[in-house]
Amino acid sequence: MQYLHRSVFAGLAGLALAFSMIAGDARAAPAVNKDTVVMALRAEIYNLDPLVTATGDSQRWGLQMYDSLYTFDSKGKLLPQLATSYKISDDGLHYTYVLRDGVKFHNGDALSSADVKFSMDWILNPKTKSTRRPQFAQLIESVDTPDARTVVFNLRTRDGAFLNKIAGYLFIIPKAYCEKLAAPEDFAKAPVGSGPFKFVEQQIGQFTKIERFDGYWGPKPQVKTIIYKVIPEPTSRVNALLSGEVDISEGIPTNQVASLKKEAGIDVLPTPIGSPLAVRLYSDDPESPLSKRDVRLALNYAIDVNAIIKSVFHGIGAPMATYISKYYPIGVDPALQPYGYDPKKAKALLAAAGYPNGFEIKMYSASDMPKELAEAVVAYWSQVGVRARVQYMDYAAWSRINNTHATAPMTIMQFSNAIWDPLHPVQGAAAKDGTWSNYSNPEVEKLLLQAQGTEDAAGRDRIFKQIGRVLHDDAQSVLITELFYVFGKKRDLEWEPQSGIAWYNLRNLKWK
Repeated sequence: MQYLHRSVFAGLAGLALAFSMIAGDARAAPAVNKDTVVMALRAEIYNLDPLVTATGDSQRWGLQMYDSLYTFDSKGKLLPQLATSYKISDDGLHYTYVLRDGVKFHNGDALSSADVKFSMDWILNPKTKSTRRPQFAQLIESVDTPDARTVVFNLRTRDGAFLNKIAGYLFIIPKAYCEKLAAPEDFAKAPVGSGPFKFVEQQIGQFTKIERFDGYWGPKPQVKTIIYKVIPEPTSRVNALLSGEVDISEGIPTNQVASLKKEAGIDVLPTPIGSPLAVRLYSDDPESPLSKRDVRLALNYAIDVNAIIKSVFHGIGAPMATYISKYYPIGVDPALQPYGYDPKKAKALLAAAGYPNGFEIKMYSASDMPKELAEAVVAYWSQVGVRARVQYMDYAAWSRINNTHATAPMTIMQFSNAIWDPLHPVQGAAAKDGTWSNYSNPEVEKLLLQAQGTEDAAGRDRIFKQIGRVLHDDAQSVLITELFYVFGKKRDLEWEPQSGIAWYNLRNLKWK
């Protein structure tokens, strides 16, 4: 079967031409003024607590409102942020950070080591329902605060990715402010951080507004206000960019990239984010066909990912051989190849697994994914007898149930690069206790234990190459493509998206 989808984002084909007559001044001018940037989002920001919400949600605003002890540069190198230095004990079990002087939270409270300890406790508290908890719950023995400028993380066991975890997961929130809240979930309604922008207002389904925090310890943003405007429909986002209603947009439809690049005053920026786009399989249910390795392999061999990348994503993507993106700095095995399209082999695998006539199953898909993707996947599966019914959901609703293991038996899901280490996708989506995992493999668990005690890059590279091979051979998920985010912006707005990671860094936005 050759699946050629001819209606991807139907109705957009002539959109760029329709707007070519728009006055140049209207398109080039800021949507509001040169103190403001309006950014179109494809999905609602449903939770403003950076220590609770999933990366896919917090990536849009987290770096703007919050700081970590350390952060990453554009290549994944650690840089000091709220801390100025760190020291690791000889046994690898104690990490001591020295905090920066003069840091203020948005409410005026001074940052101290007590806030750092509280932020980790916030993650570890089961009542907060933090998606980051599995990364630390079995790892952190205690957190000490010998003085206001020093914080010590005491680990139960070595963890080679601990520095990256702290940089990617532990945004710092104010202890005194949070302790006055009636319930943990109230923080998301009026969040307070120490980043260069502070929260102002949110109208659900419409916009979220943040403003420059003039008390910020570091470089001040050159724009005063960022307005995140929720525009779910791709047609409307392109329309808003071309009409000048917004200054920048995420989620530009891939079939519009070529035409938008020809538009005067518009920049189009396809950006690899180190994120696998795959079908999450709930394989831990022994009654499910997905518990059988041959079925999982069959689902992979049954789809032509190259055709999907060409038709649905208009060539913006790349096949994957395993769940570890090739844009990670370690753990990438170039000898490992994608499954390839082989429906005959898929049918044989299904028959060997006891399903010669296939089976029926349900698959979830969120509103931030093109419907054409789900349609293509289930169309391919239907050719080998797997009859999948797609349930489409609003992103916010889907994210809530996906975070709590309620998207069984399968869902389309991306896994964003947050810490520049393959531990993130593997532990999150392929480990027994992963936040987004209903998959378990003893060999993977054994290798993850080895990775915990390995700090050097060469050693971690070797281990994660092994893990990648196991995940490939066991068909942990149905791999679709390396994910690229496509941004569109007004040419007079200076901004370069960060490749290799899913976080949006808007700190350096400025108008010419």
